[in-house]
Amino acid sequence: MNPESDPACVAFEGDRRIASGDLRAVVRAAKATLDRARDASIIVFDGNTSATIEIDFRGSMADVLARLPDDARAQIPAEAAAASAPRGPGRPKLGVVAREVTLLPRHWEWLARQPGGASVAIRKLVEQASRTGEDKDRIRQAQEAAYRFMSVTSGNRPHYEEAIRALFAGDAIRFEQRIAEWPDDIRAHTSGLAERAFRLAAQPGASG
Repeated sequence: MNPESDPACVAFEGDRRIASGDLRAVVRAAKATLDRARDASIIVFDGNTSATIEIDFRGSMADVLARLPDDARAQIPAEAAAASAPRGPGRPKLGVVAREVTLLPRHWEWLARQPGGASVAIRKLVEQASRTGEDKDRIRQAQEAAYRFMSVTSGNRPHYEEAIRALFAGDAIRFEQRIAEWPDDIRAHTSGLAERAFRLAAQPGASG
């Protein structure tokens, strides 16, 4: 599953995926399913986090859609927000801010030997640590999204616990083996969520 093409929402009726896409389209499909089969059990998931989305399906299609949150609100692009944010003192484009740093003498000696001096070395170290932390956060979030979906839809399925262990161990082959017997739509969506976690974990430096 490509994060850039992940649907905003996904709806399942039991083991069958009935819709994926933006919230209104998914709710339309779910409501139509409920109108045909009043006893249908439908769960709507956030396509990225797998959090369940509570939908009030009472009334007509128009009533249901009218109760949905406004998902068309414009958001400021990240680039525009960054451009409009006030910059600190220092070089204008970088927004460099001078702050006190307390280190042991040996740390200052090591920094002084680095190309570009102490300031450049510290900035590089901070950037590296920040990237490493962000990589770990993305892996954890992807694992949790897969786990969340699995816990809601598959807690009683065969090999569920073994699949969870394989997910958090980063063992993609064993994970696929453990979910191989699950219903097609459940297996496909679970596999797509987990693949994102496995792919992120396999990137160079992700485990650092």
